Amino acid sequence: MQFSKTLAALVFILVPMLSLQAEAHQPAKVLIVVTNHGQLGDTGDPTGYYLTEVAHPWHVFREAGYTVEFASPRGGFAPMDPKSFDLEDPVNRKLWHDLAAVEALVHTKALSSLDKDDYATVFFAGGHGTMWDFPDSPEVQSIVRDFLESGKPVGAVCHGPAALVNVKMSDGSPLLRGRQVNGFTNEEEANVGLTDVMPFLLESAMKDAGGEFTESPPFETHVAVDGLLVTGQNPASATKAAQELVALLGKR
Repeated sequence: MQFSKTLAALVFILVPMLSLQAEAHQPAKVLIVVTNHGQLGDTGDPTGYYLTEVAHPWHVFREAGYTVEFASPRGGFAPMDPKSFDLEDPVNRKLWHDLAAVEALVHTKALSSLDKDDYATVFFAGGHGTMWDFPDSPEVQSIVRDFLESGKPVGAVCHGPAALVNVKMSDGSPLLRGRQVNGFTNEEEANVGLTDVMPFLLESAMKDAGGEFTESPPFETHVAVDGLLVTGQNPASATKAAQELVALLGKR
């Protein structure tokens, strides 16, 4: 009887301790990747990341208890599309008034310098600049493949899914083949008058890579979740895409 009581007491003490240790080994950081590219084709007009697609996910991840860090394919300065600088949006304003967040965006980490084990998930923010430097970046392709193959979710929104179009898994198969995905649509690109400026059309490229493209009417919220992959259609989808990633993290 005394042995049973002692054993029960040990279980009562050790199980919570083991649970806490398991939680401690779960990464508490989230990585948001932004573009280094700041010119809109040959137009001479500036571009870069889209503020809403950075600020809203940043806010969702922070509210969920994660530390957020910013990276880019090359590291260093990440240009913001000036058309996206809307401080009437309270979440945009919240990020822009956070000195540490702004400094981290001005001095992003290079993807090649990171220890991937430090992060629970990676999120590719959009902005037209991503169409030039995300698709062919070996570092971008590597982090997407490694996260998914190690059981970590990956998210992207608007033009951010440009990070996914050329990714091949370790067995050589295209990442997007047979997956439910979405991103900035051809119709939306036409609506903003940039069809002929883009190096390619994102919807078309995702379909060419084997993706089963889903969409909502232009500029309405739409998010596709396929296993560990989350893709959002446009700026209005940034919050929901981040929330879906947090939900996936909660199931791990």
